[in-house]
Amino acid sequence: MQRVIGIGETVLDILFKNDQPQKAVPGGSTFNSIVSLGRAGVPCAMITQTGSDHIGDIICDFLRKNGVSDEFVCRKPKTKSHITLAFLNEHNDAQYEFYKDHKRDLLDIQLPQVTAEDIVLFGSFFAINPVIRPVVGAFLRQAHEAGAWLYYDVNFRKNHIAELPTILPNIEENMRLASVVRGSMEDFDYLFGLQDPDAIYERVRTLCSTLILTDGARSIRVYERDKVTKYDVQRIETVSTVGAGDNFNAGYIYAKRQGIDDQSARIAMAQRWSQDVCQQIGNNISDELVAQLK
Repeated sequence: MQRVIGIGETVLDILFKNDQPQKAVPGGSTFNSIVSLGRAGVPCAMITQTGSDHIGDIICDFLRKNGVSDEFVCRKPKTKSHITLAFLNEHNDAQYEFYKDHKRDLLDIQLPQVTAEDIVLFGSFFAINPVIRPVVGAFLRQAHEAGAWLYYDVNFRKNHIAELPTILPNIEENMRLASVVRGSMEDFDYLFGLQDPDAIYERVRTLCSTLILTDGARSIRVYERDKVTKYDVQRIETVSTVGAGDNFNAGYIYAKRQGIDDQSARIAMAQRWSQDVCQQIGNNISDELVAQLK
């Protein structure tokens, strides 16, 4: 396979512990995944937008330093980049506050031509935002028609619940286009008010062939062709869970790109990447894991 192409939002994450700032790092769900893949030596490109400010400079420089092409970053003139504050609690789980204006999102750039050799990772509000959906939807449909392998991370936040009547068709189309859909129990509670894993799969089974359902430190469920397989999650001491799901996605994609077809081996790789990032303050896999992979 050739590239992994990510399409999603980019922010500056500022992490707090005991209400004191600990670290500021470029982030965003798809962004975190793509940067970790770039660090592991995978050819990657990121489709996103950022401001024309100093934070935008930091973000583009960070991509390049981690082996990710910034050719498809839309630098919107006279705008400020998005910021997210992540407050870590006593269990090192994060509560977020977002400083964004999605109504001003823009993708006024030439997008890459996707081939059957490519992998496309997409998710979060960026993938369903009505403002840029004509561009994003057309890109995803072209990738699907070209035979690319698409991975959709639902990653739905409760602050968008009021918009569901407008954006639900976009979510459902994303699921139909994707080869794999990954979502958390929390995502589907916000989306459908469902808290039973089997009920969630029943709701989306006609939309996706493979559903990966995560639930924090509880078992992972993978639904395929009406079969469900459960995978235990290893207990670890966490420092931060900010990039846990993003690096689960990255690890799964890395295993796919390595030619690993066994589902249990892919989930094991995904957990390995997720656990690695949970044991540090940051959004991406460690130098130690990168060395082991190379």
